[in-house]
Formats: sequence, C-alpha cells, structure tokens
Amino acid sequence: MDLTRNERELRELYARWLDRASKAGFAIALVTFVVYAGGLVPSFIAPADLPRYWGLPVDGFIAATGAPQQWNWLRLIGYGDVLNLAAVALLALVTPLCYARLVPRLVAQRDWLQLALACMQVAVLLVAASGLLARAG
Repeated sequence: MDLTRNERELRELYARWLDRASKAGFAIALVTFVVYAGGLVPSFIAPADLPRYWGLPVDGFIAATGAPQQWNWLRLIGYGDVLNLAAVALLALVTPLCYARLVPRLVAQRDWLQLALACMQVAVLLVAASGLLARAG
C-alpha cells in the first residue's frame, strides 16, 4: 500500500505519541503497583481481605466493602488499591490522547473527513468513560 507523505507523517505522529504515552502509562502503573504492594500507603480494602470478596457479584462486592461507584473512586485516590485503579484509568486515556494530538494537524491540512473521524473517536471514548450511558444501579 502506497502512502502519501502526509499519511505517513500522520501515522508516525500517532505512533510516536502512542509509544510515549504507553511507556509513561506503564511506568506509572508499575510505580503505583509498587506503592500498593509495598504497603507504602494504606489500602481501601486490605489485600488479606480480598479473597473474601472474589466470588461476589459486583453489587455484592459494593455492598460488602462500601466501594464507591462511578467516578466517586477519585475521592479515595490516597489509597494504594485505588491509586492502581487511577493508573489503569490513565492508560485508558492513551488512545483518545493520541487521536486528539492529530486534530490540530488535520485542521491545518484541511483534511475534514479524517478530522471528523478523529473527533468522533475521541467523543465516543469520552462519552463511554463518562458513564453517561451506563444504567443506574
């Protein structure tokens, strides 16, 4: 498949950002795991208590532990296990970050179709992350 210079540059830009963001996300996840596993900060749910909750359905887990729902986990970011969750959430932002990075270039190139696709992908990912379409409960 022959790519134009412009297409190749866009792919390379996306790939550079994906590479850097993925490596940074992995490093952050590794550090938060060491903090959690090393007991450097307290856990919301003690690791020794986790086997008691493994077999529970989500509703049972929430009722038994008092775990927060939706974005309420952010207020518990000082706990080691919740800090790990934050690292995973950060990794989930890699793809929309990479697409968002392409937007200024696509605007400058007046590539309206690719711009629309990139914006829609970012929008879909943000709506999914927001929980706006999640059922109550």
